[in-house]
Amino acid sequence: MEHPDLELTLFGPHQQVIAEISRLPQPLAAATSRLAVSDAPLSISQTSSAAWALRHAQASSMACMLQSLKDGEAVAGVSAGNTAALVALSRRALGTLPGVSRPAISTAIPARHGRRCYLLDLGANVDSPAHRLVDFAVMGAAMAQCVDEVALPRVALLNVGSEATKGSASVREADRLLRESPMTSAFSYQGYAEGGDLFDGGLDVVVCDGFVGNAVLKASEGLTRMLVERVQMAFESRLSGRLASLLAKPVLRYLKQELNPVRYNGASLLGLQGIVVKSHGGAQAEGFYYAIQRALSEVEHNLPVRMAARWQRR
Repeated sequence: MEHPDLELTLFGPHQQVIAEISRLPQPLAAATSRLAVSDAPLSISQTSSAAWALRHAQASSMACMLQSLKDGEAVAGVSAGNTAALVALSRRALGTLPGVSRPAISTAIPARHGRRCYLLDLGANVDSPAHRLVDFAVMGAAMAQCVDEVALPRVALLNVGSEATKGSASVREADRLLRESPMTSAFSYQGYAEGGDLFDGGLDVVVCDGFVGNAVLKASEGLTRMLVERVQMAFESRLSGRLASLLAKPVLRYLKQELNPVRYNGASLLGLQGIVVKSHGGAQAEGFYYAIQRALSEVEHNLPVRMAARWQRR
């Protein structure tokens, strides 16, 4: 059994959560001894605004989970709820690291040669000024250093081309600030990157505003699912005979496993004085498992403390 010392607290309407636990299949029954239930009668809908959540959601499962984290009863929080509400409530409950104005959402994207690239922001900050993009670069580099032990992370700004004259005013200004900042000694600034560079394995961190990052992430996940389906259809239509089918199955199984977006579920809220991971709202059990694994990895590497130490050296 993985993580035999792990204990999970589930926040939500007590009777409803207990009923769901009672429906767990028999092989998982033993795990219920490590599940605690904390009553939280309210929930935040996906259509609620961050402002509404800040005013009215103190008794929600999300707010109760964050209060538990603030009080030291938990070491990390994982939520599949409303992203805007999670960012706003996390910022109020936990606070940001000194010098960080707003948290950023980041996730790892699979790249060539078995590498991965951190993309941020993914929606916490839809329209980001230049100085905030610089903050994202610092946070992303710290993530790659602390969690993946990359000594000198390669960081780039996402743009529509590599020429100095291209891109929005905020991106061009961020490029100038990064080239002049003393913080670049902590990572290797590579200039501009285009969309395809995310997957080439030549970068460890790619920075953009939340609108662009969210669109890139969702498009990548959709493309991945379509490619896996097309490859499977090609195998099934072109291969005949039992032997050929048996030879193709391990290849297809490996491809599905490696490219399955579920494996990369779990986006980190960087810049907080605590560990919070955002899961996809529609994630099934396997996807939520990977989000929990992301949180455990950040706990193991003591991410907020190590990130704060790097931030103080700016």
